[in-house]
Amino acid sequence: MKPVTLAGLMALLATSAARAVETVENSLEAQSTEASGGMPQLDFGNPLMLAQVIWLLIIFGVLYYVLAHVVLPRFDSVLENRRNRIQGDLEAARSAKAEADNALDAHRRATARSRADAQAAITEALATAQADATAQAAVLNAKLNDQIAAAEARIATARDTAMGALREVATDTAAALVQRLTGLNEPAAIDAAVQRELTAQGRA
Repeated sequence: MKPVTLAGLMALLATSAARAVETVENSLEAQSTEASGGMPQLDFGNPLMLAQVIWLLIIFGVLYYVLAHVVLPRFDSVLENRRNRIQGDLEAARSAKAEADNALDAHRRATARSRADAQAAITEALATAQADATAQAAVLNAKLNDQIAAAEARIATARDTAMGALREVATDTAAALVQRLTGLNEPAAIDAAVQRELTAQGRA
């Protein structure tokens, strides 16, 4: 809106007043040639009518000046402040949305990375546990094999001892029976016979 100065307003009022005076004079001249009468509101011959028109123009000019320089600028300032505040709120909302989107993306990436790390840790733990179990099984199998070999050795030793005792008992018994029945004493022949018998029975 183009600002209106006080000098311009006064010039406008002076021009309007001059036109009003000219209009009133023309009306008075026209009415002087006509018959009297008519509505009092349109009686331009009344001196008060000219003053009322001048005061109307002055009040209109003052009101226009007040509106143009006081009221409307305040409205413009309020509207501008409101527009700036709304724009700032929109920019803040856009910035907050962008930050929220970035935070969500970062959270998703961190979740995916954590899931991958956990899966890798689980796989590594399973491989380590399986390797440990295999090693422990190998150690246990070796220990069991050693114990089985030792037990077999002890069993073989006990068997050999028992067979030796059995051979000795059989030889002594056979020698005693032969000597009692025949009166002969031949330890070598008896020992050979006992050995053949034990071999035949699979006990030698």
